[in-house]
Amino acid sequence: MDKPENIRNIAIAAHVDHGKTTLTDNLLAGAGMISQDTAGQQLAMDTEEDEQERGITIDAANVSMTHEYEDTNHLINLIDTPGHVDFGGDVTRAMRAVDGALVVVDAVEGAMPQTETVLRQALREGVKPALFINKVDRLISELQEGPQEMQQRLQSVIQDVNELIRGMTEEMDDVDDWTVSIQDGTVGMGSALYKWGISFPSMQRTGMDFGDIIDLEQNDDRQELHERTPLSDVVLDMVCEHFPNPIDAQPRRIPRVWRGDADSDLAHQMRDVDEAGEVVLMVTDIGIDPHAGEIAAGRVFSGTLEKGQDLYVSGTVGTNRVQSVGIYMGGEREEVDRVPAGNIAAVTGLKDAIAGSTVSSVEMTPFESIEHISEPVITKSVEAKNMDDLPKLIETLRQVSKEDPTIRIEINEDTGEHLISGQGELHLEVITQRIERNQGIPVITGEPIVVYREAPTTNSREVEGISPNRHNRFYMSVEPLSDDIVEIMKRGEATMDMPELERREALMEAGMDKDTAQNVEHIYGSNVLIDDTKGIQHLNETMELVIEGLEESLDDGPLAAEPVEGALLRLHDARLHEDAIHRGPAQVIPATRDAVHTALMDAEIRLLEPIQDVRIDVPNQHMGAASGEIQGRRGRVDDMYQEGDLMVVEGIAPVDEMIGFSSDIRSATEGRASWNTENAGFRVLADNLQPDIIKEIRERKGMKLELPEQIDYI
Repeated sequence: MDKPENIRNIAIAAHVDHGKTTLTDNLLAGAGMISQDTAGQQLAMDTEEDEQERGITIDAANVSMTHEYEDTNHLINLIDTPGHVDFGGDVTRAMRAVDGALVVVDAVEGAMPQTETVLRQALREGVKPALFINKVDRLISELQEGPQEMQQRLQSVIQDVNELIRGMTEEMDDVDDWTVSIQDGTVGMGSALYKWGISFPSMQRTGMDFGDIIDLEQNDDRQELHERTPLSDVVLDMVCEHFPNPIDAQPRRIPRVWRGDADSDLAHQMRDVDEAGEVVLMVTDIGIDPHAGEIAAGRVFSGTLEKGQDLYVSGTVGTNRVQSVGIYMGGEREEVDRVPAGNIAAVTGLKDAIAGSTVSSVEMTPFESIEHISEPVITKSVEAKNMDDLPKLIETLRQVSKEDPTIRIEINEDTGEHLISGQGELHLEVITQRIERNQGIPVITGEPIVVYREAPTTNSREVEGISPNRHNRFYMSVEPLSDDIVEIMKRGEATMDMPELERREALMEAGMDKDTAQNVEHIYGSNVLIDDTKGIQHLNETMELVIEGLEESLDDGPLAAEPVEGALLRLHDARLHEDAIHRGPAQVIPATRDAVHTALMDAEIRLLEPIQDVRIDVPNQHMGAASGEIQGRRGRVDDMYQEGDLMVVEGIAPVDEMIGFSSDIRSATEGRASWNTENAGFRVLADNLQPDIIKEIRERKGMKLELPEQIDYI
């Protein structure tokens, strides 16, 4: 742990069911931590009961192991991440803690949609990729391919992955060529289930070629195959040789995730992985231990963590005292005396920390917040069966939102319900099951509800908002923002925390004109407020209230109180009362709200619904049924093509219609289809459906059903 040049921090990431956890088992067996015989079936990193039952990884799990490479002992801190799209938040957070990502791809299925997503998550954080092609045994035993066909198929997988990497690293100045190749040794292949693997260096070492492997595999000599070329050696050698150690990686990663002063002592200590420097810990995950309470896991960028230190947590007042430090061994936590820079640590006692906090021994500029790619699209209401459990339920929900920032929790004050919003049906199902199982609180959950958005579609006229006492007036107009500008705000590439110049350049690059970009007063979600006023008295001290009113009115839009996105609001003029007492919050906030809502209605605001990309792999004879399932759900089919002996149907469909999709597609194709969905943002809901759905939402929220008169354009 004390020699950063021998440390490798890596994550294993891939599409669901491509074999990450099985591969991790092999590595643990190779390091002597679990028995060789059960590796591959044991799934040691799926420590929770529900993970073993469902056969999928739900939480990212950390483990540390050692490996002897070129006569030096290396420490490998590994994070096994989930593949299912509903748990993508865990992958994003894991990427902040590591320097290398081992991307696993199924040899038969090839690069899939989620493979692309995890690559994008890794490259955006400046994490270097390498490739492992798994399930090669299926090419031999199931598809009966010879050496020639096998090499062609493996080459095409490598080409697909390299195309993705090239496309994503084009604009990165701090990255050389990160594409993977067999010759460089950055590609390994093999079978995690049968524990054998090969790479170019290992073939030179053992003298085995494709012919030998096919012979041994066909004669069922898998044990001999495993003994002659064990998977764990191939992969761990690749990790030690090709992934950067913290000393190489931190100088490149720090400027990317931290916006502080690059010449300060702190910046040098983080770049040099200085264990004698100030302590800097980036928390990437919060877990709960029934005995020790909350455990914060994260990457130590500089300094040395020890028990009893008093540390600052970004965004909170005062300090927290460290009660214990340790490292993760799968489900177990090993306590140690100290954890120096460059390692991944587990800390108890940081009660104020959440996933994404910066913890340090001096007050400092916090790290960039971790940007999650997808936002919550489905909501369920949760109530306690017994009223006595209510306080406990509220406490548990608070805990849940601390552990998983991709979940949003709100309490509807009118109906007293607790609403949980998450990435998909499975995400919410797992959370509610865990509340019942771990906390012993029986809960009733409502039907899933889809989260909509509201967005303006044309430019509005200039409208007036008047305060209740008639003394203050605000003149505003609204324009829709282009998709490119909305995209960079959602990705966090233009925020109010950035220096003004950087923010202006980012907005202009995305297509905003110079004058507008210079006058940005506030950014809220994916909406922008522009101050076009000239020399108005008292406006400076009133601006805070204007912004508060603006945020309130964008949180619940005029149609159905759903969040507004993609609106550019211009404040043209304002008339304010001389006397400060007549322009307080009770006057300014309603006046702003009035102006914002009237302008939005004039800009022909519409409901947007969340949509998903759908991909279905299905045998030929069921292709019609599969595409019918998409079209029958107001979806559209974009592409159909043959891949091996299966047809692939690709398209998009609204999330609202995709509820219950899994049972329908199984019965339509006699259970022979495999499919997956990815959230693909929002699109405008068809005009003929707008009135009904708006009415439904208003009824559910207990609002009055008549819409304001201005909304007769739908």
